[in-house]
Amino acid sequence: MRVLVVEDEEIMAEAVGAGLRRHGFAVDVALDGVGGLERALGQRYDVIVLDRDLPGMHGDEVCRRVVAGRTGARVLMLTAAGGLSDRVAGLNLGADDYLPKPFAFAEVVARIDALARRGAAIRPPVLEIGDLTVDTPRRRVVRGGRAVNLTAKEFGVLAVLAAEPEVVVSAEELLERVWDENADPFTNAVRVTMVGLRRKLGDPPVIETVRAAGYRLLPGPAAGS
Repeated sequence: MRVLVVEDEEIMAEAVGAGLRRHGFAVDVALDGVGGLERALGQRYDVIVLDRDLPGMHGDEVCRRVVAGRTGARVLMLTAAGGLSDRVAGLNLGADDYLPKPFAFAEVVARIDALARRGAAIRPPVLEIGDLTVDTPRRRVVRGGRAVNLTAKEFGVLAVLAAEPEVVVSAEELLERVWDENADPFTNAVRVTMVGLRRKLGDPPVIETVRAAGYRLLPGPAAGS
């Protein structure tokens, strides 16, 4: 899942970004409204965590333009302006959720997960494909009753494939959705990550390479069969 954090307090921005990365998100950070809007309109994000009181361009205007641009990103306003009238105003601008500071980081993660699920076709937080279980909120994977320990990128790739089983996802799309804006488009990071992911998931293979197209998750046998 790819997240944009727009926050002018650099220490806060980096702390939120680092925390989200530890939970497996691909995160980009912008420190002002203009830079945040440029990224939001120029790249694909699942969720935008947006401060309201931003230099360069107010967060309200950023939100308004992101919504008008039909980017598909969900907006979580994360701000010190937490009064009832502030929350109502933010939601009326088109924000999908509003969380005042100070906040519990676990709640930020849970709200981002919930918003990302809302942004696509409705799907449960725990995905079951054959004997494979992908618990997205807890970042846990079980195959045939065996816990599978994955890196953040391996989990990110698997989560994208598990969201739409049997649908082919290109390496380019995986790079865009799981890595941040600093990823080299010519890197072999997706292929290397896929090798490790397949090895950890074990046999029989559940991820198929579709020549010149990408990868897809196969349904596989049901648990206990």
